[in-house]
Amino acid sequence: MTKIVDLRSDTVTQPTEGMRAAMACAPLGDDVFGDDPSVNALQDKIAAMLGFEAALFVPTGTQSNLCAILAHCQRGDEYIVGQMQHCYRWEGGGAAVLGSVQPQPLNHQADGTLALADIEAAVKPDDPHFARSRLLALENTLGGKLLPFDYLQQATALAKARGLNRHLDGARLFNAAVAQVAQTGSTALAEAKRIAGCFDSVSVCFSKGLGAPVGSALCGSRDFIARAHRIRKMAGGAMRQAGGLAAAASYALDHHIERLADDHVLAKRLAEGLTGMPGLQVEAPQTNILFVDLVGSARDQSEALLRHLANEGIQATGLYRLRFVTHLNVDAAGVDRAIAAIRGFFEG
Repeated sequence: MTKIVDLRSDTVTQPTEGMRAAMACAPLGDDVFGDDPSVNALQDKIAAMLGFEAALFVPTGTQSNLCAILAHCQRGDEYIVGQMQHCYRWEGGGAAVLGSVQPQPLNHQADGTLALADIEAAVKPDDPHFARSRLLALENTLGGKLLPFDYLQQATALAKARGLNRHLDGARLFNAAVAQVAQTGSTALAEAKRIAGCFDSVSVCFSKGLGAPVGSALCGSRDFIARAHRIRKMAGGAMRQAGGLAAAASYALDHHIERLADDHVLAKRLAEGLTGMPGLQVEAPQTNILFVDLVGSARDQSEALLRHLANEGIQATGLYRLRFVTHLNVDAAGVDRAIAAIRGFFEG
């Protein structure tokens, strides 16, 4: 059978042989009692890597963001967030539904940032007519875009000056860090810590580009993580012998950060291969996510294109705006197959 080239998301990765071996031999305990050594080691590792006092291993990034928002905010509070951020748009309204915390969504600028003036204007006065502004939530990367570091510093400094806590949805934080290395010449670990240092809490996903099968971590102060721990329990996120999953995440931190640069190169390769094709408007990727808009008469062919790609063993998402994501289970040959399949559809 022809090998499938799955470009739908970096969440589709399979554990490597080394990761499977680490999972198989991980020492286990009961994490609800706090005595799973592999979970504890992972939490200590990611907290130290990002410069925080403590961390909490959770099943999903959605739960990590929920725990963060509810640990920062109380009923009747609000968090300021972008319209297209995951913790506002794609997480079922959990903070509002489960925590009675109101989102205050703002429009994004072209580079994915929230205008500083818009953040400033969104902060409510201390008046009983308004929800209490308590938190600024940002996401990096956002749709594969790296938020400029100087912007992060300015936005979080503004939030702090206005009395807001600051949370980062860093589901792809290490993709952002690797992209930032190209600007600074530093290391991915140093850049990740520098980004995280702008925030009071950071959520990191292990099951996207890092390639672990399950899990995220929420990092913050000890008091903050203690509050988040209670919320995780209420949300059903406490697990028992979770050390096998934690071992996979720990292995990913040790082996899969620097290799994210390979995914970025492949996304650029795919973009270059599609650029110039009639009917395609290619947005240059900054990390491992590529967006391609179908324009003109090509819009009417979107469903046929996706069927053609599926028949060729290429999986992607979207309709008029296609999304391709490179990851550790995609190689240069797979990218070239995708380019050839798309070219064959329009030119064949």
